[in-house]
Amino acid sequence: MYGLIGRMIAQAGKRDELIAIMQEGTARMPGCLSYIVATDPADENALWITEVWDDEASHKASLTLPHVQAAIARARPLIAGFDNRTVTTPVLITS
Repeated sequence: MYGLIGRMIAQAGKRDELIAIMQEGTARMPGCLSYIVATDPADENALWITEVWDDEASHKASLTLPHVQAAIARARPLIAGFDNRTVTTPVLITS
């Protein structure tokens, strides 16, 4: 398995709009086992994204999907920046 955990910073006051776009763009991604977007209680503009994929190739392939590309294009102006990106190797998934 392949995992990513990252922190994204939205433009001031745009976090909820960014979340809505991300929810649309992350549907129907082959190989995605889990995609969780969480708000950061310590920063009103920050999001934590936790992803679990069957492998790294599936993650890379997802970035070429037309609906993901469209979501990225719509989200880009709402993103102020990124920090803390970590690759992980998930060992357990629960439902």
